[in-house]
Amino acid sequence: MKILGIGNAIVDVICKVDEDFINKNNLTKGTMKLIFDNNEFQELLSNLKIEKTISGGSVANSIVGLSQLGNKVGFVGKISDDDLGAKYEEGLKSENVDYFYKKRKEELPTGTCLILVTPDSERTMCTFLGTAGKISENDVSSEVIKNSELIFLEGYLWDEGDPKKAFEKAINSANKVAMSLSDKFCVDRHKPNFLNLVKNKIDITFANEQEMISLIDAKNFEEVIDFAKNLKKLIVITRGEKGAVSINGNEIHENGVEENLNIKDLTGAGDLFAAGYLHGFLHNLDQLSCLNKGKEMSSKVIQQIGARL
Repeated sequence: MKILGIGNAIVDVICKVDEDFINKNNLTKGTMKLIFDNNEFQELLSNLKIEKTISGGSVANSIVGLSQLGNKVGFVGKISDDDLGAKYEEGLKSENVDYFYKKRKEELPTGTCLILVTPDSERTMCTFLGTAGKISENDVSSEVIKNSELIFLEGYLWDEGDPKKAFEKAINSANKVAMSLSDKFCVDRHKPNFLNLVKNKIDITFANEQEMISLIDAKNFEEVIDFAKNLKKLIVITRGEKGAVSINGNEIHENGVEENLNIKDLTGAGDLFAAGYLHGFLHNLDQLSCLNKGKEMSSKVIQQIGARL
């Protein structure tokens, strides 16, 4: 197997909303809010018209992208034996993803993410992790990990307790490790742990500019570049309309963005960028070709609704 993703198994529920809805519910546009109470989540959902549901989760989106590019891929993520869990599993299998998890009835339901798309195409997410956030080392098979060239982890999944143990087991069993820092909120919440992972455990780090600046408390992007150069590991940073940059020691490559795109929804831009980049990496393409494959994939996905091509 080329790559195994380990992440939050979350059903994306995509809804179009106006700016008022964001303000009325005290949400910060463009960010992800974790909701810990199922009733609060259901109440939010009850006021919305659902556009579509997709088997989502950040790394799962990347893994599906890699499958669509013809790679043999797998995914591990925790679901419950309920309606959404069944939908989730079917959704991945229909995309030729090997799903390495046996579902059973859990105390908490399958995780769900409300993706609220405002008229400016920005997306604001409300996530009820449900059982996805309860992943433990028992859910992760060392054997499956050893049989894949690379594992891809997401910062969203990292938490103290069981998820941390699952991460450690995965990293210790892996041939090579890539990880996405996921979200500035995640970085702020787990800064010392994430910094340790980036410095000592991960071979390829994916992040956006804000996440990297927050991770090392940088004053500007130059400081991020210096940090990455001294690390002598591969760091891939997306910078919105400035394109993306990959840094590995003194080897630095940059690319721009596609012009004149009909942008409909930015959900999944980072996930599909990572898919394209990793496809290039796994097929030994040079750095600029990897960045360009990432750009090609993310440019396609933002011209449609949802994080799947």
